[in-house]
Amino acid sequence: MSSMLSHNKDQPRIRKSLSDSSPTATTATTKSLRHERLSRLSSSGSSDVSNDTSTNHADSYVLRWENRLSARKKAEETANNDYKKMYEKALATNQRLKSKLETSNQELAMIQDQLQRTQGRPGDCSSNMLETEKKESWSLKKRISDMEEQLKVKAELKMENQRLKDENGALIRVITKLSK
Repeated sequence: MSSMLSHNKDQPRIRKSLSDSSPTATTATTKSLRHERLSRLSSSGSSDVSNDTSTNHADSYVLRWENRLSARKKAEETANNDYKKMYEKALATNQRLKSKLETSNQELAMIQDQLQRTQGRPGDCSSNMLETEKKESWSLKKRISDMEEQLKVKAELKMENQRLKDENGALIRVITKLSK
């Protein structure tokens, strides 16, 4: 027993003070647990070795629990910060895209306005082009009508040519019969 007592006395107790832990871990529950633990330690005294070792185990359990709790809270804070950063980034992207869309819409409106102005007002170039197109169209129509008349004449000439060939063939037959 004396070796256990000296062994326990030789080991220094590792405790975190309130200043070492994170501010989020210091809650009312944690403070009340520490207060109860300290009051049990002071009332039991250091003469009972078995009670002292169980207190050490309880202290280490409470410390581990507090460490896990503080680590979990830090992870939650980090996750919340990440979500906040992601939200801010998405918000900035949306604002940038909205401004881009607005400028594109303004450019589109300007281009449409210019198009309407150029189509609505008769310019020198467009009227000259219309006149030349009308002249070309008229000349093409005239050429087409001339060609149609030429085709009619050709058809009549072919028919006349065929009639003359038939007559020529008949005359040749009559001449050959008379010459025999």
